[in-house]
Parts: sequence; C-alpha cells; structure tokens
Amino acid sequence: MADRNGLRGVVAVGASAGGVEALTQMTAELPADLPMAVLVVLHMPIDAPSVLARILDRAGSLPAAAATNGEELEPGRLYVCVPNRHLMIDDHRTLVTRGPTENGHRPAINALFRSAAITFGPRAIGVLLSGVLDDGVSGLKAIQSRGGATIAQTPDDALFPGLPSAALESGVADYEVRATDVGVLLKQLSEHVSEEPIMEPDPGLLLENRIAMAEPFATDFEIESLGPPSGYTCPDCNGSLQTIGEGNYRCHVGYAWSAESLLRARDDEVNGALWVAVRSLQEKAQLARRMASNVSSGMLQQRFSSQADEAEHALRILTERLTAAGTE
Repeated sequence: MADRNGLRGVVAVGASAGGVEALTQMTAELPADLPMAVLVVLHMPIDAPSVLARILDRAGSLPAAAATNGEELEPGRLYVCVPNRHLMIDDHRTLVTRGPTENGHRPAINALFRSAAITFGPRAIGVLLSGVLDDGVSGLKAIQSRGGATIAQTPDDALFPGLPSAALESGVADYEVRATDVGVLLKQLSEHVSEEPIMEPDPGLLLENRIAMAEPFATDFEIESLGPPSGYTCPDCNGSLQTIGEGNYRCHVGYAWSAESLLRARDDEVNGALWVAVRSLQEKAQLARRMASNVSSGMLQQRFSSQADEAEHALRILTERLTAAGTE
C-alpha cells in the first residue's frame, strides 16, 4: 500500500553519542529506490550549529536536508533534525516543535518514534543506533505496539552500546543488525508493509504526542490522566512527576523522564550540591582565618580559629571522597 506520491511508510531513526558515525554508515548503504521517507533525530547541544544534514547528504545516494515545518513526506528522502526542536510527524508532514524536553533532550528520539507510530502504525519502522541511556526505548515500544517493525544496532557495532542494548534488553527490538546492514533490512521490510487498516492509538499515546507538539509550558492537558503520582520531582521544574507505565514519568508542564535518565539527573544534582558545599567550606575557612587574624589574642580569636579548623577538616574529607568517587 502506498500514498499518492508512492510513499509506503516511514523510517524513524534515533541516535545519541557515537551517532554521527552510525548514521553515516547506515546512510551510505540505504538503497536509492527506498519507497519510504527517513526521519533522523540525533541528540545535540541546544545552542550549537548542526551540519548533520550535510554530512548525511554526502554519505549516500538519498538526498538529506534539515527538516522544516510542514514539509510533505516523500519517499527516498532524509529529513534531519535541527538543534533545540523536536522532529515529529503530523499526518504526512514534518512537524518541527519546541515541545518540552524528554530525558533532557530536544530533539528527543521518543517524540519522533511516537508520532511515527500514531500516523503510520504498521507502516512505521523504528531504528535505534549508538548512544547512552534509553531515550527511544519507549518510542520503539509504541511503534511495536502499533504493528510497526523495530530495529536496534548490534551493540558490538556501536561506539556507545548502551542505547541499542537497552532496546534489546527491554524486548522492543524485532531485529538486530550492524549499521551498514540497516539499508538491506529496510528494503526487505518495505516490500512487505502491512496493508491492515491503522487502528486507533491508545489515548495515553495520543496525549504524550500532543504534549510534544505543544509550546513550552503549555498547560492545556491533564497529566494526571496518564498515571498516578510517582512521589518524585522533575529535575527541570521541581514539580511533581506522574508515573507513565513502567519506569517513565512526566511533570505537569510536560517534561518527560525515563527512570534511567531521571537517575542520571539526580546524580548531577547530588554532584552539584557537593561542589557547592566544597566552595562554601572553602569560603568559610578563609573568612574565619581572616577574622581571627584581625582580632587580638583571646577567646574571640580562638573561636574564629576553631571554626576555620572545623571547616578545613570537613573540606579535606569531602574533597578526598569526591576525588575517590571520580576515579571509580
């Protein structure tokens, strides 16, 4: 089954650390007659210029360009994400949005995968390449649940195997191939695209997709309908997080977190708090020494000196432990 322009479906591709190499290898082997549109999301810094589209355009036979809002999807073309915007699908067009970050990322892989699952159902294929943590795993699950096919890069073939390993361990990858073999598999899958009618998606999936399409801090949705309170708070807004399925969370302004990404964010918060403590202890010890030197001998000088000794002792212990943790 194909659309009026010969489009048989979409391939949604996600990658993180090590993704440029994996995407280049994959793109170099994509068949020139692939009857599907390919959309690519790579985690990238918010404020950094991206040349990913140019790299992929030169890598293979399919034309690649940075995605713009509202483009009609065409077969045999690569639509590449841009910094600080989600790349999604709305009907049969690209959607470039400033929706809430997911797992600390915009663009986020899950946002693309969910939108592909909703619009194309069994005609969607999800591909997860090199990266860390687990952005994209719940998105592959959405594609799989809607009858689409899911692919993970062979972990031994990835510079950073964490992302494809998470997909394989979660059971949301139907196929496991090297990056250079993705093209062959896509060609095979495109020839057997399901012609079953696309069923209505789960309401929760639709709501999460709508949140990713929204402007930042939009509040015209009820997060409570997605699941019960988790008891945790959002690292981005400090609001409460609702539990969405197993190990996924969203806050009231839409920020999304997987359990693994939330744990990493907590590590960053703890490390930040500890280094604030180091700085505070340094300043306390320096100030107490200065105050002790500015008064005459006696009880007051002894009190300031004692405070300086205590701060320096605590600083020494904390620094030693932070140094030891950094080498583990």
